[in-house]
Amino acid sequence: MNSVLGKVRPILEAFTSDDAALSLAELVRRSGAAKATVHRLAQELVTWGLLEREGCDYRLGLRLFELGQRVHRQRILREAVQPYMEDLLLITRETIHFAIHDSLDVVYLDKIFPHRGLNAESRIAGRLPLYCTGTGKAILAHSPPSLFVDVIRSGLKPLTRHTVVSPGRLRAQLDRIREEGIALESEEIRLGYASLAVPVFAGGTTLVGALSITAPTYRMDAAGHATALRTAALGIGRSLA
Repeated sequence: MNSVLGKVRPILEAFTSDDAALSLAELVRRSGAAKATVHRLAQELVTWGLLEREGCDYRLGLRLFELGQRVHRQRILREAVQPYMEDLLLITRETIHFAIHDSLDVVYLDKIFPHRGLNAESRIAGRLPLYCTGTGKAILAHSPPSLFVDVIRSGLKPLTRHTVVSPGRLRAQLDRIREEGIALESEEIRLGYASLAVPVFAGGTTLVGALSITAPTYRMDAAGHATALRTAALGIGRSLA
């Protein structure tokens, strides 16, 4: 895009979750824009607080964080889910996620974990594919069939040797999730870990996201945790109604 915003977007999106700061040369390489353009826009972004200088490098600015906290839908959802996530953490002592659907991914709106919990792979505001995550499968199973078609069309790429990459197997999983009301993903994202997830409906009808418990496979108690997970999802749904 030739608009100013169209040129700013690849500069901001050049940063990944692993980048504390990037040099001007790296911003140019990742954004694909001319060096003079990136330099000029980066200086303006610093003035606006969207970027900050760190020596000769640039990092994302605090202003972006402030703006993100104003997103009404996500703020309301987080306020509704956090008490129930904290209850689940106390009950299970495992990592708890709440995710929403965006395009062909889940975006983790919140995550809490004990000292022994999972602190890699997922992060708040991070993305993972719908087709191979517990929360994603729970959302996909209760979404319009057109979303499943879009997921298949984009390709099912393996993240581990256990990732389901067969459309037929994925469809069968989703059918079972709709029937049982709960999704179980095992080692599709990270070897040695499994997730148990349920969809969350506002007012009992409107799908707003999914809630999950993630634990090492040897410690995952699907039968024992299912009732607490379903109860929490119902509580969130009533709060949102």
